[in-house]
Amino acid sequence: MAKWTKVLGGLLLVLGVLVGVGVAKAWAPDRDVDSLKARWAPPPSQFVGLMGMQVHLRDEGPRSDPQPIVLLHGTSASLHTWEGWAEALKGQRRVIRMDLPGFGLTGPMPDGNYQLTHYVDFLVALLDQLGVKQAVVAGNSFGGGLAWKLAVDHPERVSKLVLVDAAGYPYDPTSVPIGFKVAQIPWLRPVMENVLPRSMIESSVRNVYGDPSRITPVLIDRYFELTLRAGNRHALGERFRQSPGGQYAAQIPSVKQPTLILWGGQDRLIPPDNADHFQRDIAGSRLVVFDGLGHVPHEEDPAATVAAVQSFLAR
Repeated sequence: MAKWTKVLGGLLLVLGVLVGVGVAKAWAPDRDVDSLKARWAPPPSQFVGLMGMQVHLRDEGPRSDPQPIVLLHGTSASLHTWEGWAEALKGQRRVIRMDLPGFGLTGPMPDGNYQLTHYVDFLVALLDQLGVKQAVVAGNSFGGGLAWKLAVDHPERVSKLVLVDAAGYPYDPTSVPIGFKVAQIPWLRPVMENVLPRSMIESSVRNVYGDPSRITPVLIDRYFELTLRAGNRHALGERFRQSPGGQYAAQIPSVKQPTLILWGGQDRLIPPDNADHFQRDIAGSRLVVFDGLGHVPHEEDPAATVAAVQSFLAR
């Protein structure tokens, strides 16, 4: 018995050392926003004071554009996800993109309110501050849900709508990024606010791409480092808790604006049958599916996806 007690004690000691080494390698406390600005907020980035936050945004293109294009990213992304679209559009159109509260360099909501309706209030306040009375609004995933909710709640502010693998209905994912799974487990959140393996972020990004070979080390760096922005990991858990999927699905048929629906045929998070549902519920909407792309088709293949947008805007 004594011999087996010693063996068990030895195994526990080895296990403890291995766990300790793993935690040490994955130790990733919050980073101050100023330490991230040099790499992720060069010109034309700017910071605008709003609702107690310094909102990170980029506002490019001709100011004479009467209907700017506003781009809204998805969960755990940032304004950088739209770089390809902004480059293609800003020569002729004013293009506005921002890090939504709880993400990127903007960081958490000071009041801790991550209800979808509060995000709508934020958008209206930001458009007012930028002097934008009406805009073409495009959004991906959570940002897509925010886009159509803005169109329903404030129809006078949205002239056209572009939904890119948008949230809206209750959905049945075939695969969920591991980072999203962890963020929805309450007892794990305090741990993950200080421990974050870069490999977890890489796995999550690969999960949402149709063709993971398109992913670069710089792309992983961006998602990883911006997740570490102080307060973002806590905000992610709250966003999932306070804004459940499908909460306002019954309002989607109320969308009256001309709407383009873009979807990645390989989207495993919000599967393509959701695109069909949007097309059925939004009268007159147009659907384009990109067979080889995943949940973030605008980021994965900007050229192909923005071409569909340019055609839609020219109609």
